[in-house]
Amino acid sequence: MMNMPPVTKNLIIINLLFFLAKIVSVRYGVDLDNVLGLHFFLAPDFGFYQFFTYMFMHGGVAHIVFNMFAVWMFGRVMESYWGSRRFLVYYMVCGVGAGLVQEGVQYVQYLWEGLAAYDSVNVGYGIIPMGDYLNRWTTIGASGAVYGILLAFGMSFPNERLFIFPLPVPIKAKYFVIGYAVIELLSALGNSGDGVAHFAHLGGMVFGLLLILYWRKRDGGYYGGGESYSGKFKRWFFDRRDRFSSYRRPKMKVSMGDRKDDYEYNARKRADEEELDRILEKVRRSGYASLTEDEKRKLFDASQR
Repeated sequence: MMNMPPVTKNLIIINLLFFLAKIVSVRYGVDLDNVLGLHFFLAPDFGFYQFFTYMFMHGGVAHIVFNMFAVWMFGRVMESYWGSRRFLVYYMVCGVGAGLVQEGVQYVQYLWEGLAAYDSVNVGYGIIPMGDYLNRWTTIGASGAVYGILLAFGMSFPNERLFIFPLPVPIKAKYFVIGYAVIELLSALGNSGDGVAHFAHLGGMVFGLLLILYWRKRDGGYYGGGESYSGKFKRWFFDRRDRFSSYRRPKMKVSMGDRKDDYEYNARKRADEEELDRILEKVRRSGYASLTEDEKRKLFDASQR
């Protein structure tokens, strides 16, 4: 946790704190899912703030463990690659986008079932007011943002190999993401009634795709292509360094002693660059997980300069 990029670490901590708060609040008769979960926009309990708060609520241990594991596994890589600010923007856009898509799907359901013509609903064990029924259409979970992270990883490092249980062989990231998208689409269209917001998952991926395409267009295709992790990171790192070099360039030296300082500075810089090249080559050959804690720290420090 100490060497994890700050946004990834704080997202995991905040989600865990919300989950603990949910457990404690039940003992005091407070339903945080109802307060912070995303309600259908025609429901009495709907609030615009819920587009942000719903992604920090989870239905159970398995739900939060899966989502936070994905944030830890893929989020830290994307944050190290993109930088903390861009990663946070991307995460929030995917989460809010997933909520918007879910609201649209629920509105279609609302119209399809003709609920606007009624003021009460028979739920099987009794008749309840329409407002109470619509309040049950509540969405919680960070899955929309998580699926956006999966898409970003697959597009950024399409040829990185992943071991996915129970598959006996590694699978390339691009096929992993495509497979997940197809499963979610089939589940959504199948109307399985499993209580999972499959369209919200797809919505997170769609909004993530749109944002990545926008960044590509704005930055001249910078984030596209099938380049390896090490090659992309190195190009991003040195481009970023050159862009801000005027702020870090040492002032001109005139004395013999200062020339020695220049020589030592350049020697240290070359050594740092060689060390970064070695680490990136190790990532390319063996993956991020093969790095030592010291190497992960050096890679993270380089991404923050």
